[in-house]
Amino acid sequence: MSGVSGVRQRLSDLAGDGGGSGPVGGDVLRHSDGAWLRAAGGAEGMGVHLGPVRTELATAHEGLLAGTVGLSALAELGSVRESWERRFETARRECGSLAGSLRAVARAQGETNETVKSSFAPVARRTRGVER
Repeated sequence: MSGVSGVRQRLSDLAGDGGGSGPVGGDVLRHSDGAWLRAAGGAEGMGVHLGPVRTELATAHEGLLAGTVGLSALAELGSVRESWERRFETARRECGSLAGSLRAVARAQGETNETVKSSFAPVARRTRGVER
């Protein structure tokens, strides 16, 4: 269910007043899951982008400690690097989790729209004998 759902029922029509103007200006209730799915894709893309960071850090640090035994600042480099690797991995996992949650919201909203639409079906059949 991507894009805008096919629900285009006017609540005022179902109520039988035929007024055609609603508090939002168009009295057409629509749900778009596009924004949720784009956000999920963005979070997923960021997670993918963070994937190779550990390898890139390892490559960048190859041979760095060789010949620097006496420098205390470089001794700390290993613990700093490990800290950053943990942070990147946590961010990568969070991106994956967020992508799944955003897709779940889009799915739940679509299901809610269908439930609401079907709950108006009996009213629509009784309104002037015309189902809309």
